[in-house]
Amino acid sequence: MSHQFSDVFCQAPDGLKLHAKTLGVENNSTLPVLCLPGLTRTADDFDVIAQALVENAKAPRRVIAMDFRGRGLSEYDTKPENYNVVTECGDVIALLASLKIPRAIFLGTSRGGLVSMVMAATKPDLMAGLILNDIGPALEIKGLMKIVGYIANPPPRKTFGEAAAGLKELFGSVFPKLDDAGWMAWAHRAFREKKDGGALERTYDLKLNKTLEGIDPGNPPAPIWDLFDKLAGKPLMLIHAELSDLVSPQGVKDMVARRPDIDLVEVPGEGHAPLLADKPTIERILAFCARCDRA
Repeated sequence: MSHQFSDVFCQAPDGLKLHAKTLGVENNSTLPVLCLPGLTRTADDFDVIAQALVENAKAPRRVIAMDFRGRGLSEYDTKPENYNVVTECGDVIALLASLKIPRAIFLGTSRGGLVSMVMAATKPDLMAGLILNDIGPALEIKGLMKIVGYIANPPPRKTFGEAAAGLKELFGSVFPKLDDAGWMAWAHRAFREKKDGGALERTYDLKLNKTLEGIDPGNPPAPIWDLFDKLAGKPLMLIHAELSDLVSPQGVKDMVARRPDIDLVEVPGEGHAPLLADKPTIERILAFCARCDRA
């Protein structure tokens, strides 16, 4: 039986209205899980794993999935320069404070993982453990340029069928096993109907493209190994997509070399970023969260 999500809202440090959705209730014997999505993604990406975490009979736990500013139901920022990981880190702190959550397991997909690494360096007591979903301190420029390409000038989509077809054209090569229903579900997470009708709109502020300005093959972002090393002593899981173009196999080896105790999960047949909906990955996440409870 599926549980129902509840919407919660809070204020960012600068007054912006932030949204998250919660599932499950507080449990004194298990840690809550805070889910942070990718750059243009929303809290809806975590629906499947959230249900699994709440319905786990051995260790049910509360789940909070956040919409970063400018995404989902969170307010859009009139200052696009505020779409950065430091500001978003402050927003996460504000959300946890509003929910009176002193400590949580973080599950960060892509951008959400980068925000989580900043959190570990600035507010380590808030983090009981971290799951990095296809993200690391060193990123492949090929994958970054693909992201730059599809958020720079996204084509309009009139219907969800058209949106699903567009997503399949863009990501079909790295999600070859996803069926038509899966692409349609993705379309409903990535698009919504405009209030005034007409074409669909993205579930993110199109000004997010400014967050990647200046990145090109001649000017890749510098690795952030110093932030990764701040995770020392915290339970750490890395979920890596077999077909990822953002985190390379060598990048995974480098992370394992620095953290031999990392819990590595390889997801076959998926690209960036894994959907966290397959049974083996879900079972590994449940086991990792139980390990964080014991730590």
